[in-house]
Amino acid sequence: MIDSISGTLQKKEPTFAIIDVGGIRMKLGITISTYERLPSTGNQSELLVYFHVREDILALYGFDNEEQRSMFMLLIGISGIGPRSAMGILSGASTSEFKKRIIADDVKSLMIIPGIGAKTAKRIIVELKDKFIKEDDEEFLRLDVSGVITDEMNDAFQVLQSLGYSHMQAQKAMKKVEISGGLSGGLEDMIKQLLSNI
Repeated sequence: MIDSISGTLQKKEPTFAIIDVGGIRMKLGITISTYERLPSTGNQSELLVYFHVREDILALYGFDNEEQRSMFMLLIGISGIGPRSAMGILSGASTSEFKKRIIADDVKSLMIIPGIGAKTAKRIIVELKDKFIKEDDEEFLRLDVSGVITDEMNDAFQVLQSLGYSHMQAQKAMKKVEISGGLSGGLEDMIKQLLSNI
């Protein structure tokens, strides 16, 4: 599999780039954000690659970061979303913003992105929401303000969700408490502190 392509940027447009690799010119489909980060033509450039192979199609898609390529691969794994549609979706919102909309069940906001209708938006949420929530939880545990998460703090976070508060509400409450000095006391005290910050 081709992981990346490095060479001289010959041409760039909002939807594609052409890179000269040792005399062979490769045309790659790209997103608008990748286009904006590319250097001017004539300069060296490297893009991460997804090589799409079908019976009648061979196509290269280029990305300037791994997060975008990973999101692209998740999208094309959803029924009804092909590579071109996935690139259009990724051109319509940053990966972080796209994830937030999915976690929030924000169908209307997703439909603003070109290429996403109501049915597609709902399908994307069903397919990806749980995965992103799990990733977000892991990210939260790694990047909290104090740098230390105890089992009781994690339990308090889970209790809030079991009480009916959304993942994002619980996470925001935890961040507010951490910024103002951090959780203290036993589990019951921590839960009270979090509830007062929702």
